[in-house]
Amino acid sequence: MLLEQRSHTKTQSQRQSQLNLDYDLAIVGGGIVGATLACGLKNSNLRVVLIEPQPKTVATSRRQAYALTLQTGRILEGIGVWDEILPKITTFRQISLSDSDHPTVVHFKPEDLGTEALGYVGEHSVILTAMHDFLDSCENVSWLCPAKVVKVNDQPDFAEIELEVEGKTQTLRTQLVIAADGSRSPLRQAAGISTYGWKYWQSCIAMTIKTEKYHNNVAFERFWPSGPMGVLPLPGNRCQVVWTAPHAEAEALKNLDEKAFLQLLEYRTGGLLGRLELESDRYVFPVQLMQSQRYIQHRLALIGDAAHCCHPVGGQGLNMGVRDAGALAQILRQAAQNHEDIGQMRVLKRYQAWRQKENLLILAFTDFLDRMFSGNWLPKVTIRRWGLWSLGKVKPFRYLALRVMTGLFGRSIHPQY
Repeated sequence: MLLEQRSHTKTQSQRQSQLNLDYDLAIVGGGIVGATLACGLKNSNLRVVLIEPQPKTVATSRRQAYALTLQTGRILEGIGVWDEILPKITTFRQISLSDSDHPTVVHFKPEDLGTEALGYVGEHSVILTAMHDFLDSCENVSWLCPAKVVKVNDQPDFAEIELEVEGKTQTLRTQLVIAADGSRSPLRQAAGISTYGWKYWQSCIAMTIKTEKYHNNVAFERFWPSGPMGVLPLPGNRCQVVWTAPHAEAEALKNLDEKAFLQLLEYRTGGLLGRLELESDRYVFPVQLMQSQRYIQHRLALIGDAAHCCHPVGGQGLNMGVRDAGALAQILRQAAQNHEDIGQMRVLKRYQAWRQKENLLILAFTDFLDRMFSGNWLPKVTIRRWGLWSLGKVKPFRYLALRVMTGLFGRSIHPQY
């Protein structure tokens, strides 16, 4: 085994020498998804560089929280970073679904799935800081931060990246470029990869609140005619709220007097959390469904929001990106062990075949939830309330829905790093 590892290292070194490569792969975008991929390649004998346009302190300072699925937790545990994250986030053991003021409430519990929990809620700064600390111990991972990608030149045997670093131009060569640069991905656009999808008629207003009553580690999803509202438990008496509403209404809610806004929010949460206070500013963002026509090109792969975007209902967006990163790390490690050129299409097609179809399923699932659980057209209201009743009473239906929500539906990722 040791002889095989030395032989592989020599092969990688020879390839870098022959092509004058600086790295084996460059990850453009040092957010949670890009950092997950870098963490997943620790001790892989692949030389990795993370290129991030913002200083690390700025990148980690974002005030946002995410629902993390069980599958995401398993991926991060396999990578080795989960032990640092888990004590600082909330583990929730109940999900409550309801339709506006209708008395039917569906409660999902771990015994419905045969697990110890149903998911987690973590703040952006906590997750990304833990990943940055983990990457400090990864000898094969380097940072270029802050640095801006100006251009990528695709060559038969390598990709050449032109960078702007502290006002100076720098060029590096790598076998593979990873686009983890967000939904408006300049790399995707420059590569001519088209997308399809649509913008919703809604925006989301998000904020962190302090609650009078303890949330009891329950994640709430409450559906209103204007759109779904997610309330996610955070450490302490705090919650992250993501409130979906038509664009004009969302802007009005953002600008509403704080006292009036909190009274409305207390009503929308059914008084379950008591008196509420705002801990953060309210911010509004539009939502869209987007899927890239392809996730790969010669010496390029898209992950996370660069490849797809979905409605935040169900909290699937970031989790899809983490699964992209986990799957790609698994494929790249195996390819490197087999002495394959990781930038060639035959390797990248394994990633696309795995993740594109599974992501399409989640996109369809979140789109269905938003459309079915928004509006007050009577036939739609009748169907969705029957659906909630079915989730509460029909065990196979309930089990399947939970498998999808917790990320356990589809091909499992086994990151043994």
